[in-house]
Order: sequence, then C-alpha cells, then structure tokens
Amino acid sequence: MGKLWGNNSSAQNNGESTNSQQAYQHPDERTSLLHESQQQQHHHLTPDDPAVSPYNQFSVRSLRWISIIFLFLSVLWWLLLLVATFVSPPGLHTRGGGWFGFAYTTLAVGNLLATIVFYSTPSKAERGIWIAILFFLFVDTILIIAPQPIRDAENWVGIVSVIWALIVTAWAIVCDRVVEHGKHREEERLTGRRETRRSLREWCSVFSGTILLVVFLAITILFTVNLSIRTRDATLPPPGNLYYVDGHKYQVHVYCAGNKTDIHGQKATTVFLEGGEDPVQGRIDTWVFDALQNRSIDRYCYWDRPGYAWSDNAPSPLSAGMAVDALSEALTQAGEDGPWVLVSHGVGGIYSRIFASRHAADIKGLLLIDNLPESLINHISSPKRGFFLWLRGVMYPLGIDRIITTIFMGHHREDRVYGRDAYQNGGQIKAKLQENLVAMTFTHNEIMAAQAILPKDVPVAVVSSGKAIKKSQEWNDGQRQLTKITDKLVAWDVINHASHNIWQDSKGKQVLEKRLVQLLRY
Repeated sequence: MGKLWGNNSSAQNNGESTNSQQAYQHPDERTSLLHESQQQQHHHLTPDDPAVSPYNQFSVRSLRWISIIFLFLSVLWWLLLLVATFVSPPGLHTRGGGWFGFAYTTLAVGNLLATIVFYSTPSKAERGIWIAILFFLFVDTILIIAPQPIRDAENWVGIVSVIWALIVTAWAIVCDRVVEHGKHREEERLTGRRETRRSLREWCSVFSGTILLVVFLAITILFTVNLSIRTRDATLPPPGNLYYVDGHKYQVHVYCAGNKTDIHGQKATTVFLEGGEDPVQGRIDTWVFDALQNRSIDRYCYWDRPGYAWSDNAPSPLSAGMAVDALSEALTQAGEDGPWVLVSHGVGGIYSRIFASRHAADIKGLLLIDNLPESLINHISSPKRGFFLWLRGVMYPLGIDRIITTIFMGHHREDRVYGRDAYQNGGQIKAKLQENLVAMTFTHNEIMAAQAILPKDVPVAVVSSGKAIKKSQEWNDGQRQLTKITDKLVAWDVINHASHNIWQDSKGKQVLEKRLVQLLRY
C-alpha cells in the first residue's frame, strides 16, 4: 500500500511538474507585471470616469497647446488690423479699405476659439462643416489672388489674412481627427471597448459647436458671394485715368471732357467738379454734361476722392487737406493746370475751398451747391456716426445688402461702383470713416486756414436747398455764412422745392447753369 501510495504521489508530482513546465512561458512585451491573482482583482473603468480622457495622449495635449499659440498670434494680428483701420502703420495700408483682411482674421480667431472650447468632444458633423468652410476659403483665396484689381486692393495684408484663415481651418480639422483617434484609444485601453454613446454634457458641447460652425459656414459663403460680386465690379473700366499719388501708395481717378481751347483759340477755363456725399458720376456731372453739350461751357473735369468709385483708399488718417494734396498731384500728372471754376456739392465744398486757397492764382470762381459750412462740420464728426461707419465697414465683407440688390433686385455693376448702391462699397465707407475721424481736428484747422488765405476778390455763387433751409435754422445760418467767404458774391439762390441734390429740380438746374456761365465770364 505504501508503495502504491508512493507511486501515486510520485506520479502526481511528475504531472504537476509537467503542467508547470507546459504553463511556463518566457516573458515578452505583452506579459503582465501583475500576479494572476492580482489581475483577477483589476476591473475596467466606466466610460464616464474622468480618467477616461483623450488628454492622456501626448499628441492630443500638444495639439491643444499649439492651437492656443495660434490663437494668441491671431489675436495679435487682429488687434494690429483693428488699429490699422484708424491709423495705418507702415506697410499695412490696403487700397481696398482693409475690411476683408480684418474679417478673415476675425473668422480665424473664431475657428481657433471653437477648436479650443470644443476640443475634447470631436464630432463628424463639426468636421464636415469645417471641410465645407475650408472649401469656400480656398475659393476666396483664389478670388483674392487671381484677379489683379482685387489682389492690388487687398495687398499682402488681405492675402496673408485669408491664407491664415485657410490654414487655421485645416488645422481645426486635423485637431478634431487626432482627438477622436486619441479618445477611442483611451476608451479601448481603460474601458475595454470603444464607447459609442455620449453623455449629456458631450451632446450639449457637440450641439453648441455644430451651431457655431454652421454660423461660420454661412459667414464664409457670404464672403465668397460678395467677393464674386466685387470681382465682377472690378471689370468696369473707369471713364478717365488713374494716377498714382502720395509716393505711389494709391491711385485716384481723374476724368476730363471737352476742349482745352475756346472758339477763339484761347485757353479755356475748366469747370472742376467736387462731389458731395457720393461719387460725382451720375449726379452733379449730369447737368454739367448737358451744359457742355449745349456749348455753355468748353471743358469740365472731376475726380473721385480716395475711396470713392474708381479711386483707391488712402492711408489713415486722411484729412481734406491731405486729399487736396493728392488731387493737386494727380492734376499735375494729367497736365491739367487750370484756370478753374470750382463747382462743389455738400461736404465737397470743404475740399474745394481748401483747393482754391492753395491754387488761388488759378481760380476764377466758386459755385457752392448746398455746401456744408465749416460751422456745421461737427455733423460729420460725431462719435456716434463714426461708430456706425466702423460697424458698417466690419459688416461689409458679408455683403448682405449688395447680395440682395444684385441677385434679387437686378442691380448692375454701374450701380455698385458709382450709382445708387455706391454707399454699400467698403472703400466709400472707409473714406467716410476717415473723414469723420479728423473732421474736427485736421480738417477744421485746414478749412479755417483756407478761409484766411482765400483772396477776397474771388467771385462766389451760392445755391441752396429751400427744403433744407426751411427745415433747419442752423443750415440757413450756415448758407448765409458761405455768402461771406469773399467780398464778391455773385448771387445767393434758394430753390424752394429742391432737395439737397438741387440739379434734380428743373428750376434748380436752370439756376445752376446760369450761375456757372456767369462765373465763367468773370
């Protein structure tokens, strides 16, 4: 029995030894460091555990920090462009107003904020919207770089801004994909499976991020449509010539029509038109063109102030005197040296009077059509007006009003460049903002100096709107003040039923032509 039990015990020991040898494996990289009994005590984490996070991945954390650095750089660039709206730093002047560069930088900042805020909740819906935004930004980049007029107008500032917005959007797509991959890896490692459900917090995050990106997509589409319209407008050729001024920084448009000599072969007096709150063409030039056709005058010229119609925007700040210097430079290049009879409308009277004081020897007369007097210059310099002009400029790249009038109302490029929709142009908005910023400082000092310099024997005719005079005693006093800028008043006519655009009234048009002929005969 003992031998029998001994044999069994030996066999059992031999069996255990054999099983132990068979179970033993050399350790490798997949071998657990914990004892089997300890492994059995280890359980997977729940998906809602805070430890289950994509931030455990170094790549995820790194991309987030890089996104924060990108945001910091974008905000610095955004602030620089904001300052450039009011004062142009060297090299940052954009001849197209600079609104698109500011808009694309704002979009880049928004995309980076969305990337950082919703970083830990990647979503295929968000990624799809970002891909759509990327496509439209790519189209915008082509629309800015390919056509030379747009490329020149936006300068390197606008080009860099749209390309940066393109890069930032592509970066957001990469971050979303990397975070999603890191999230799945951490879920598989810590919970044992890839989680398909989302918590309420995650759903709220995804929903908020998707709504925000849909807004960004709509904004980007509006940018693209507006840029397309702007590209179309750039194909409209100017009737006159463009001349570089102020050290080749920007171009202004000058147009002249008629003969330089009269019927006697003598040098003709040129009528020079200065527009008011809108471009000259299609407004104040209409009745002057008729006067040229019926031979009441021999020649007339006009220019578009910086930012209006075909003229580029000038660097900021821009006072009336600075604009007049640009005009003088352009007229010299055009070979136009007078003599002049200056016809001005509205706020254009400020510019004409400064020009007259600086070219007094060549001035034969002034025709002031419902001009803004210097006593009311505060009307164009109020902070409220300046803020709304800036706000309109910021909204300009969206082009909502331009899209409506173009697509739904059938307006043409002529309407947008110099016609009834010219007020929607970013260049004109920027020009009026520049005018607002320095009206009570530089421009006011310049008009006061011009008043002191202007010779007292220059003939002056004043034609005023009867409606405006009846509406405001302040305007009535201002018009009376204009009749005293020299000692040689030809006439002061008040057209009772005429609005600010006096030439639109039949009687007003007759009076204007009559006074113009009188001034030419002095």
